[in-house]
Amino acid sequence: MVTVLDTTLNRPRPRHPEKAHRPDQEVLRKPEWIRVKAPVSKGYLETREIVKSNKLVTVCEEAGCPNIGECWDKKHATFMIMGEICTRACAFCNVATGIPMPLDAQEPASVGRAVAQMGLNHVVITSVDRDDLADGGAQHFADVIHAIRAAAPGTTIEILTPDFLRKKGALEIVVAARPDVFNHNLETVPSNYLTVRPGARYFHSIRLLQQVKELDPTIFTKSGIMVGLGEERNEVLQLMDDLRSADVDFITIGQYLAPSKKHHAVKKFVTPEEFKSFETVAYSKGFLMVASSPLTRSSHHAGDDFARLKAARAAKLAAA
Repeated sequence: MVTVLDTTLNRPRPRHPEKAHRPDQEVLRKPEWIRVKAPVSKGYLETREIVKSNKLVTVCEEAGCPNIGECWDKKHATFMIMGEICTRACAFCNVATGIPMPLDAQEPASVGRAVAQMGLNHVVITSVDRDDLADGGAQHFADVIHAIRAAAPGTTIEILTPDFLRKKGALEIVVAARPDVFNHNLETVPSNYLTVRPGARYFHSIRLLQQVKELDPTIFTKSGIMVGLGEERNEVLQLMDDLRSADVDFITIGQYLAPSKKHHAVKKFVTPEEFKSFETVAYSKGFLMVASSPLTRSSHHAGDDFARLKAARAAKLAAA
């Protein structure tokens, strides 16, 4: 008798099984302006301990954010709720894909407790896509917002949500919880959607942002994109117009960095001068706030940006 041992049982599950058999993409050498130092500071280590002791997930870690050292040193973190496994498989994203676990009913309280422990003035809450849930996780978002309000009433709350595609009534649940900032990223220009963000629909995302303003005009809206994915400049400018047509207040523009050779390739490293040009054009189109630089990410400097966003709205209303 021959016994065959299945050695695959002890192998770790691939983080991105849908990308495992893709050919390796060409890796461009990073220019000097895109490099960052490894995180080693005392503040970084303290933030990491708070996150681990509360058994929380952060997009800072899961997405491999280049700003993690700077942000965690200042006790800034973006919490990722509803687990660490996403039901979609975007070509740019480093978050693991697969079948997620059931929601943790204790997570809202844990997030609220961590926010209070860190003494945050402003917190960003994001999530994986949960297409497996009837409401896409909308009620869980609302529960987290309410828990933060209870544990840290002085903290302002920014959420970065999925698109809740084909989840009727989901958006209304989240807006009713009244976050201070509602962020939903377009990620890239529409011509890239089939290859970069195949599970989403560009104009659905535009409409979602528009509906937030229709439901509650007092909530600030925000969206972000990555450049260097093969887009043309005129496409970025048209995307700005699309966001302004939805009355979006704040746009972020940052350099795409490929998490691995199996992800969508970096087609170009956009220069700091080009980012500055995007910023100038975006302000001319009427955005209240613009963050445009190689290392800009959705939640980078979110607290400081929120203060500037409020000031910009107040100045606009005063001038009206």
